[in-house]
Amino acid sequence: MPEKQKINVFWFRRDFRLDDNCGLSEALASGLKVLPIFIYDTDILDKLENKSDKRVDYFHRALKSMHEELKKYKSGITTFKGKPMEAFKKLTEDFDIDTVFCNEDYEPGAIKRDQEISDFLTKKNIGLKSCKDQVIFHKDEVAKKDGKPYTVYTPYSKKWKEVLKDNKIKTYKTDFSQFLSYSVPKFPELKDIGFEKTDIKDEKPALKKSIIEDYGKYRNYPGLDHTTHLGVALRFGTISVRKCVQYALKNNETWLNELIWREFFMQILYHFPKVVNAPFRDKYENIQWRNNEKEFKIWCEGKTGYPIVDAGMRQLNEAGFMHNRVRMVVASFLTKHLLIDWRWGEAYFAEKLLDYELSSNNGNWQWVAGCGCDASPYFRVFNPAEQTKKFDKDEKYIKQWLSEEDLKTEPVVEHTSARKRALEVYGKAVKG
Repeated sequence: MPEKQKINVFWFRRDFRLDDNCGLSEALASGLKVLPIFIYDTDILDKLENKSDKRVDYFHRALKSMHEELKKYKSGITTFKGKPMEAFKKLTEDFDIDTVFCNEDYEPGAIKRDQEISDFLTKKNIGLKSCKDQVIFHKDEVAKKDGKPYTVYTPYSKKWKEVLKDNKIKTYKTDFSQFLSYSVPKFPELKDIGFEKTDIKDEKPALKKSIIEDYGKYRNYPGLDHTTHLGVALRFGTISVRKCVQYALKNNETWLNELIWREFFMQILYHFPKVVNAPFRDKYENIQWRNNEKEFKIWCEGKTGYPIVDAGMRQLNEAGFMHNRVRMVVASFLTKHLLIDWRWGEAYFAEKLLDYELSSNNGNWQWVAGCGCDASPYFRVFNPAEQTKKFDKDEKYIKQWLSEEDLKTEPVVEHTSARKRALEVYGKAVKG
């Protein structure tokens, strides 16, 4: 029997693009032919109850598009469905692998998974090389003088910009001649992995100058829809963060600051993984939440009687997206007006948001609830009526999502008394 050809593997995870992909570029430059793979991880997919999940459809389309492109080079993406360990056991039986390349993931579950795969590969004398791709700076690259991580955004962003001045943003080339040419198994359709097609738009992520140039001026007005809508592309890596940052540096600092917030929350999650299930500030664990299930259901369905809150929740439920200003208002309403645990709201957003990112979702919910590292003070309670006057005075956004009948809904709580109750409960918990 002829000797197997020695190859390298590139493992796609949340970096679904062939251009400017650090780990992929390094694999292709390694001197060996590269087998690209993707694993439909059942540990993740089995938890998704909705089999018409738009996120699965989104990344499946991105994968299929890359697969079709690679077919031009007599290659393609080999896919597996199951647990990652099972996939690597099969791979190591079928191929003579030198190194597995991938891009880093900073979520606690992903770090644990990668360590287990690394341990398995090491026993077989196979390397695992993970590269920095979804951020400009990771782990300890932006740290205080004593090496400790920043826990407040403003000094972090200042240092981030300083470090950037000393580091040119590198982009990565793709050498298509280095993909392994082989008879690729049939690419699975959505139904083959247990999911269904959705009505998600098939749009290639784009940097729109008309939006980004005036981003700071209009981003807070939900009725104008003047946001980049690149959250889902950044989440799944269908656009390179390096490309976004280079564009922001030239066109708009406000948007750059938003991209830095994303990295800030990622390094918080990396350094303080307890935030997944617990408040960053321990004393906030003492809040006596009301956790009224009926009121939570009303909030989820967008039937609170506060139009800006209800419009936001309808948008989330129907479109899998919510305008950022409105996200703050609905989160504040849940945690302060209704005194429902921020973790309930965070979990609901995690289920519905197309651009769901654990670090940002967690960081922003803790920010609003007042319990995060760089939090809004607990006594800040967003007034939905005032927020509407300020950011949707013509009710353009509200009318887009609510009918005349919806606008007649009686408020579930009265603002002044709810605010007073929240301040008392929070104050008692914080003061011990």
